[in-house]
Amino acid sequence: MEFKEINPSPRTLMAPGPVEADPRVLRAMSAHILGQFDPEFTALMNETMEMARRVFQTKNAQTYTVDTTSRGGLETVLTGAICPGDKVLIPAFGRFGYLLSEILERCGADITLIETDWGSVFDPEQIEAELKKQRYKAVALVHGETSTSMMQPLEEIGRICKNYGALLIVDTVATLGGTEVKVDDWFIDGCIAGTQKCVSAPSGSALITYNKAIEDIILARKKVEKGIRTAEDKASSLPQIPSNYLDLAQLQDYWSPRRLNHHTEATSMQYAVHEALRCILMEGLDNRFARHKLNDKALCAGLTAMGLTIFGDLKHKMPVVTAINIPEGLDGKVLRAELLNDFGIEIATSFGPLDGKILRIGNMGYSSQKRNILFTLGALEAVLLQHKVKLPAGDAVAAALEVYREAEQ
Repeated sequence: MEFKEINPSPRTLMAPGPVEADPRVLRAMSAHILGQFDPEFTALMNETMEMARRVFQTKNAQTYTVDTTSRGGLETVLTGAICPGDKVLIPAFGRFGYLLSEILERCGADITLIETDWGSVFDPEQIEAELKKQRYKAVALVHGETSTSMMQPLEEIGRICKNYGALLIVDTVATLGGTEVKVDDWFIDGCIAGTQKCVSAPSGSALITYNKAIEDIILARKKVEKGIRTAEDKASSLPQIPSNYLDLAQLQDYWSPRRLNHHTEATSMQYAVHEALRCILMEGLDNRFARHKLNDKALCAGLTAMGLTIFGDLKHKMPVVTAINIPEGLDGKVLRAELLNDFGIEIATSFGPLDGKILRIGNMGYSSQKRNILFTLGALEAVLLQHKVKLPAGDAVAAALEVYREAEQ
């Protein structure tokens, strides 16, 4: 049996993740491997922490990466901050709100799940009404829900949680690096992001940040492994964190000046995250967010000109994901397959109650480019025309170009 060299087909990744990695990130990943405690490498880790603070817009000392996927990052923070029996409120407005409940149920939390229609978000008053009913340890919710393309406003919710003494833990997996995330200003206690979406690196690392309130919980649950424990390492007063690999207390020591041995850092992924964060800061947060907004506006203009309707509450639509209602009589999976097979463009279908009803188009990170928007609109138009959909041929790209021309004036 012959095993072929890896040579992936060229793709234009316009799904809500993973997206195209910045070429500078891919080049950085090919650099020589350094030892995990080499001073040159630990200096690079420190730089990653500082750049991540700037992207999260926080002063939290505990801001670093975990060698896992976005889901692993969520589990790391949630299982570290929440003890068995803690009461947690989860407002779910899509698939990934339910993921938070799944993780927390498995770690023994006493959860209260509130739900709203997919395609909408929560009013802050709804959150406050629940917090009035009983005392919660935390509120855990999603910022950008890619399953529906909706984005939950957080600033007022952060103030409400602070007033009621509840931690606010937020999934910004899909939004960090593509739209505003203000950890400190929005009173977010714990925040988790991925690398494979707007950060534009490969999947395999999670960015996390948490404040002193969560750090105090972590330290009270700390247990250093027997083989590296010293006389200074005291027994924990709260239940031990159930996972060894995702143990925030040990990860925190690994990233601290103590450099207490835990795992072996994924060197090449650390290079990738470092370079991805550097690229974000070189572009500038305001410029980067403006780029995503402009490309989103052009995409929506083109889709609308094609006669398609955009799904959900447009006032709360993410600028990095757009969901469209599938024209009646068409199969979204077939449309997606034809875009991939004929044009090399990847978009996404959806889940649960929206399965078969919407298509989702990403506009994230390095994939958020004018040429990709125009290419996707033109290709989607061609696919729909093949299915005899009546639409004004050429209007989609023309409408998007008009948005770009107006922005240049």
